[in-house]
Amino acid sequence: MRLDKFLSNLNYGSRKEIKLMVKNGLVKVGNLTVKSSDVKIDPNYDKIFVNGTEVIYKENVILSFYKPAGYLSSHKAEIYPSLFELIGAPYNQYDLKIAGRLDYDSEGLVILTTSGDLVHQITHPKKKIRKVYEAKLDKHFNESSKLKLLQGVEIMGEDGMPYIGIALDLHYKEDVAYITIDEGKFHQVKKMFLEVGFLVTNLKRIQIGALTLDLEPGTYKEIEENDIFGR
Repeated sequence: MRLDKFLSNLNYGSRKEIKLMVKNGLVKVGNLTVKSSDVKIDPNYDKIFVNGTEVIYKENVILSFYKPAGYLSSHKAEIYPSLFELIGAPYNQYDLKIAGRLDYDSEGLVILTTSGDLVHQITHPKKKIRKVYEAKLDKHFNESSKLKLLQGVEIMGEDGMPYIGIALDLHYKEDVAYITIDEGKFHQVKKMFLEVGFLVTNLKRIQIGALTLDLEPGTYKEIEENDIFGR
């Protein structure tokens, strides 16, 4: 792989900016200061240094992250800040993708990864990966509403087409309900509860597959695929 492509992929700058860093003697491969940004390197073997700091490289990165409420599940910060503002070095150098977005006002477990294939495995409806949510409601829940959600309720999709939202499991205590689904469409959990007469005042995702939320808001840790799929 070319050095400039490697560093550009890790967000060290554009190829033009990396070429300038090389020209200024800020990039080393091993103990040698490189003279050309198009030199070929092996990121799995060569040690690369930028401005005296070693570049940490992993081919595949997976993070378990607790997204706090008030952050967007997006790379682009708009009215609200992006969750990626909470990701520090060395992970902020990677092209991380979100496997399972949450609304800005929702909180809980999000998986961040460099693997597009893993994102597909987690988010595609046909994969049937279960997600568990803790929903704080505006009033005490009840058995008749639980039965309706377990049987399935018709709600409107983001595309304007109706579909059946089904709770695979649901238990509750007073005004807090724990609901399991294997989809995750736009506002699905909120719409399902609203359909049976309850407003979700706070929503927290606490599990994806076999992976449970065991972090503080805004923190993250590196995990393996086995942690998600329980293999």
